[in-house]
Amino acid sequence: MKNILVPIGSTENAVKTLQYAIDLACEINATVYALRAYKVQSKAGTIINVDAILMRESNLYMRSVINSVDRRGKEIHLISAKGNVLDSIASVDKEVGVDLIVMGPKSNSIKEEVFLGSTTGSVVKQSNIPMLLVPDAYTFKPFNSVLTAFKSGIVNRKEALAPLLYLKNKFNPVVNLLLVKTPGYTEDDLVLDASLEAVKSSLTITENATTFQGVLEHFQSNQPDLLCVFRRKRGFFKKLWEKNTILKKEYHCNIPMLVLSGKK
Repeated sequence: MKNILVPIGSTENAVKTLQYAIDLACEINATVYALRAYKVQSKAGTIINVDAILMRESNLYMRSVINSVDRRGKEIHLISAKGNVLDSIASVDKEVGVDLIVMGPKSNSIKEEVFLGSTTGSVVKQSNIPMLLVPDAYTFKPFNSVLTAFKSGIVNRKEALAPLLYLKNKFNPVVNLLLVKTPGYTEDDLVLDASLEAVKSSLTITENATTFQGVLEHFQSNQPDLLCVFRRKRGFFKKLWEKNTILKKEYHCNIPMLVLSGKK
């Protein structure tokens, strides 16, 4: 895990999210890239170079965020990109190879009732890069207990588990697997792939309507400090395929959430 990308939004938690990424990067010796995407909306009849102005404002804002964190001697690479966040992330990934995106859940949303804002939700929904969603103002600490939830032990894309395997080797946490038997499961779904066996400290098999409900039922008994789920259209984030914004009354997580690329 060499390169961490931190999209910088216009919220007061941008500093805390970047600080979390820096502290994590120091633990794993990774490089941090801070990204600020901006859109240009042209106005008819204007002779002002709006593009240049917005880039300058973007750079100034990013430097103010950088100056508010403890860089701990680590160089932070600043990237200002014209366009939307998703396209900008894809461009950075193509250029340097992004191993992990670190974002706050609310992104640009200022509404208190929102858990997952539309910008972060769209990245979770449409990007295949592993993501770490960090709660507002959360301070980094080494992971001691990970709850990993899924509905099938079949893993066709072995690289999907790479971030979890890396964190397992680096921090040696207890990794509790939660296999959720959802309607329509097969016996093959109940057999763990060797890659899951390699990270397993314990296995719980439960039966629920969705993976999401299985996590809600077993979260407190596991008391993890990291929740790990897979990005799948019919998996934990099923709601996100209908909309990008998730309200706190629908779901709220007060610990970091690692979102892996789909297992198949």
